[in-house]
Amino acid sequence: MKTNLITLQTIFLLLISTTLIKAQVSDPISWGFKANKIDGNKYEIVFSATIDQGWHLYSMSQLEEGPQALAFTFKQTPEIKLVGKVKEVAKATTEFDNIFKLNVSFFQKSATYSQEVELVNADSAKVIGNIEYQACYSGTCTYLDNDFSVNVGGKETVQIASTEPQKVDAQSEKPVDEKEGSSLWVFFFIAFAAGLAGLLTPCVFPMIPMTVSFFMNKQGNRFNAILNASFFGLSIIAIYTSIGLLVSLTNVGANFASEITSHWITNLIFFILFIVFAASFFGLFEIVLPGNLANKTDSKADKGGFIGSFFMALTTVIVSLSCVGPIVGALLVEAASGLGAKPIIGMFGFSLAFSIPFTLFAIFPSLLKSLPRSGGWMNSIKVVLGFIILAFSLKFLMIIDDTYHWGLLGRDVYLTLWISIFTLLGFYLLGKIKFKNDSEFKHLGFFRLILAILSFAFVFYLIPGLIGAPLKSISGLLPPQASHSFDLMTMINKTKTVSGVTADDKSSLCETPKYADFLHLPYGLEGYFDYNQALACARAQKKPLFIDFVGHSCSNCKEMESKVWSDPRVLEKLRNEYVIVALYIDEHYELPENEWITSKVDGKVKKTIGKQNADFEVSHFNINGQPYYVLVDEKEQTLAEPRGYNLDIEAFVKFLDNGIKAYNK
Repeated sequence: MKTNLITLQTIFLLLISTTLIKAQVSDPISWGFKANKIDGNKYEIVFSATIDQGWHLYSMSQLEEGPQALAFTFKQTPEIKLVGKVKEVAKATTEFDNIFKLNVSFFQKSATYSQEVELVNADSAKVIGNIEYQACYSGTCTYLDNDFSVNVGGKETVQIASTEPQKVDAQSEKPVDEKEGSSLWVFFFIAFAAGLAGLLTPCVFPMIPMTVSFFMNKQGNRFNAILNASFFGLSIIAIYTSIGLLVSLTNVGANFASEITSHWITNLIFFILFIVFAASFFGLFEIVLPGNLANKTDSKADKGGFIGSFFMALTTVIVSLSCVGPIVGALLVEAASGLGAKPIIGMFGFSLAFSIPFTLFAIFPSLLKSLPRSGGWMNSIKVVLGFIILAFSLKFLMIIDDTYHWGLLGRDVYLTLWISIFTLLGFYLLGKIKFKNDSEFKHLGFFRLILAILSFAFVFYLIPGLIGAPLKSISGLLPPQASHSFDLMTMINKTKTVSGVTADDKSSLCETPKYADFLHLPYGLEGYFDYNQALACARAQKKPLFIDFVGHSCSNCKEMESKVWSDPRVLEKLRNEYVIVALYIDEHYELPENEWITSKVDGKVKKTIGKQNADFEVSHFNINGQPYYVLVDEKEQTLAEPRGYNLDIEAFVKFLDNGIKAYNK
């Protein structure tokens, strides 16, 4: 049982530490389509939009000077005749918008549209087309489109969702059923797993029988005990979820995610906190929260009833923070980098898992007999947690180092530290290392051996990264490839022959790029970091411009570079067919005063490279997500539908090809 618990705890923590990295804007609109027969050869095509919480989908009647109005395009076929125009089934809400500074018409939660069609000299046919639209949330906007194909006629079956071509998310080109909603579900289960992991920590596990005893002894009868224990569980959920709600409500600016995930103060605080927690878990000292705070809440818990249950829950939360603080903190950092309900969902998932055992054991106290006793195994969990927290703390220091160009924590140094940490973890699991509060190690259990093997296997996986191996599966957790002191992969790419000319002999630059002394592109690619300079070069070379909205703290950007840009076909097209400009939205380098600009979006003065690039992305493309890729011509006209985070290499190659074809036309 003890080794099983250690196994579960470690798996949960590894899952959390390697998956809390996604942060970009995706399609918040899910579409469904169906065909209803009216009479004879006439049919009604119904388009149903489900809108994520907090997002606005703009009406077809929206004025041109505001956000993009929703628009339908139908493919002309001889079998289908359109009867009239697309109609909005419900009336849109019209309100003044502070971002666009005018009245806008939009839908929330859902919207429905209909188009009447008539079959011409055919028993069945397909209605094929495309929907273009814009959706916004708290100043963050995204342009999107979806293809649709609906069968009419034939067996008169109602057609739900599109078939050929498959309806896709314009950002990720994944089926709609697999996009934003599923990502929130994934985050919910990660948070739920984190809550289960938190239960096994020494601050929480011993409290389960104590808390259950409180309800059984002080609440009069068993019915009252069950009622108050249930309220106790709900109170824990309410307390943690309110924290998530607070984070969600503070997400009011288009650049909030960038600020909180890249600012040195935020990352330094979390780095120090994680180091302190790791030291505590290794036994250097014990973290004790202010006694007065816990005592005051605990004294009020003695009142009994619902009030007592609430304060008992508050006491549990306060005491548990000594151990679950890093888990909650990691969840909140990840949630804050998302949008909408993500912080709420994260804290709800965590607290739900956290509260269930307390409530169940209070309702069925006989189950307490199945719980293992507190003992040395709990300290082993603390130590394993300490190693993982120590490794994860480096992520915050990495962001500071990368964003402010300290040059202290390059990729090779970072990997060396990780190799050392996980090697020591493996030796600890084998019993070769002991800490202050460890009990006597008598024998090596099977599950502990498996965990040690996994730890050493991970170390061997990391070692090739010291000479430049991309380590694609964890690229989002590592410093950028360009920060490596000795990068064999980049050296190979620089000398690799492309179209009969080596990359070293064929420069794509018109002049020395601004900021190239501290900003770099991966794989030896040449490009710019200033939009105007890059656009001028694209016009001079008569090439399309590849705009890469990227961030130092953007894990998805690193994943894209590691898993997609590294493909030889992508590298060849970027190197030879495009002029590249990487616009860092979290670059804190302050420009000379004569280069400051005043934003037309929020009226604020933008002094840094990052703030100007972020403002450029929002003002020109109405989106604030990274990575975000845009292809434009010399007239700054978009050549292909912009793309966000998506690891489909074939789709990215097609995206680049479409841009070249459109430019050549």
